[in-house]
Amino acid sequence: MFTKIFGKKKLKEDTLANIFVNSTLKTVDEGFADIVGLIEDSPEFVTKPKLDVKSDSKFLLIVLAANLKEIPKHLPAHQDNRLINHIITKLTEVFNVEFNQLESVLRDYQSYLGRVNHPSQNNLYAMSKALFFKYELGQYQEEYFEKMNSPNPMFLKRMDEAMKLFLFNWEKMVDDYQITD
Repeated sequence: MFTKIFGKKKLKEDTLANIFVNSTLKTVDEGFADIVGLIEDSPEFVTKPKLDVKSDSKFLLIVLAANLKEIPKHLPAHQDNRLINHIITKLTEVFNVEFNQLESVLRDYQSYLGRVNHPSQNNLYAMSKALFFKYELGQYQEEYFEKMNSPNPMFLKRMDEAMKLFLFNWEKMVDDYQITD
């Protein structure tokens, strides 16, 4: 109601990039152990997957790529590119890599998300499938799904619920704030 009377609060793209980077890194850092636990305790696997809670780099890239893929759905043209560039710049400082190198890796992961989930455009499902394939979980499934090299649908459903926690709420940001450069 107050936003209709007074207008939305302004939020600079650079500040939003900081918020996104910090919250995403924190969420992955604190949440990956829970994802590993969820995977290891999944009844769909006949043998317990061997995952290291410290091996979250693939997962982080999946989460970042999926979230960056969501930005153009919520922001106008050019503003989405500026925000993505701000985010990648912030991430290059965190990981001490070149902008072009990180941008290329993230684009590769975005492309991978699209391929593993083709023809669906649902990023949430893509994240679950990418996690399944990047961590080579097929080898731990019952023979039927292992031979098909396809994730058990029950496992995917459970992972989809968990992956929701790793998607940034761009819609709420755009609804609550006027994003400015």
